[in-house]
Amino acid sequence: MNQALQTLMDRGFFAQCTDIEKLSAKMDEGPITFYVGCDPTGPSLHIGHMVPFFALRHLREYGHHGIALIGGGTARIGDPSGKTEMRKMITYEQIDANVERIKAQLDKFVGFDGKTAFSDNNKFWLADLNYIDFLRDIGSCFSVNKMLTFEAYKQRLERGLSFIEFNYQLLQAYDFLMLYQRHGCSLQIGGDDQWGNITAGVDLIHRKLGGTAELNEKHQVFGLTFPLITRSDGKKMGKTEKGALFLDKEMTPVFEFFQYWRNVADQDVRKFMLLFTFLPISEIDEICSGDINKAKERLAYEVTKEIHGKEEADKALEGAKAAFSGSGDKSSMPTVELEKSMIENGVGIINLFATAKLGGSNSDIRRLVEQGGASVNDVQIKDPKAVINSSNLDSDGEMILRAGKKKFARIVFK
Repeated sequence: MNQALQTLMDRGFFAQCTDIEKLSAKMDEGPITFYVGCDPTGPSLHIGHMVPFFALRHLREYGHHGIALIGGGTARIGDPSGKTEMRKMITYEQIDANVERIKAQLDKFVGFDGKTAFSDNNKFWLADLNYIDFLRDIGSCFSVNKMLTFEAYKQRLERGLSFIEFNYQLLQAYDFLMLYQRHGCSLQIGGDDQWGNITAGVDLIHRKLGGTAELNEKHQVFGLTFPLITRSDGKKMGKTEKGALFLDKEMTPVFEFFQYWRNVADQDVRKFMLLFTFLPISEIDEICSGDINKAKERLAYEVTKEIHGKEEADKALEGAKAAFSGSGDKSSMPTVELEKSMIENGVGIINLFATAKLGGSNSDIRRLVEQGGASVNDVQIKDPKAVINSSNLDSDGEMILRAGKKKFARIVFK
């Protein structure tokens, strides 16, 4: 087995391949160009989107060339794969803005150099397509009967599938053809929910450029998918109480991002280390054979470092130590600044937690307090009518609010 492919397999990046033996042989011959696609339907990628891009970096380490295809064209339709209902349509201007933000996020993670890794945008060849010509040239290569056998369409047919979404597979297949012609791209990788779209691209290239066994051998192209990543409890990985775990720190603060990984189930630590870090497998096994809490802390640090950089990871680690072990730098904790007059005049515990955005609604906070889940500077407060004032401040004139075991905030009064 080709060493790059073996690495993907060993780390959990393998579900299906159109022809693993031929792909392995082709990669043994020298560098290939491959691509990963993502649609800019929102202003930020979330961690679930990043699985193929971690794989991209592994393949790049072995000398292969990766393309990050940002779907500025396909985002105008929306991929029905894995969706229970049609995506909300957004304006072309919003899509273009999302493209730029996502391109910047990927550049930070991948490091586009224009040769071994670069981005492209399918808007360049999809936006001005002539529909009649496209149907005649590309649509004629597709069997509706075969399309309906793919799981993405079968599931949506039960709930309702719009005609605009039905076209998505044709467009993604066309992307593969265009990238093959523009960049010599011979492999598409992605999540296993993309299997139908990926194999459609392989078939389209063979139909348009091949047609015979000899020509298909000349135009060798492949598809490879990864398992859809779930937690040990069966739920989708990267989902929090507030929603997806976004890369944009305005949408998911870095400390919250760090804490997600710090609090994963014990059974998920090794699996997530293999997928979301670049630590050698031998080192991962050594880490996971020791203290599980230290392993979780290392997982959180490594993933945060990869996504947000070392400086942000260091701050998040220090903040976690200050919050949970009494060591570390308190200033690295999530901090809320409130008016000094609030504490001088005294403030109700429910109002204080609500202002600090800890605990949800006032009713939620009331229940939290009554159940003993609220504390101020490690002093449990069980009376929902309690008033917090200057006597509750620590020696630095600050306070640490805790809501349950995992939520907390450093309060500074100015």
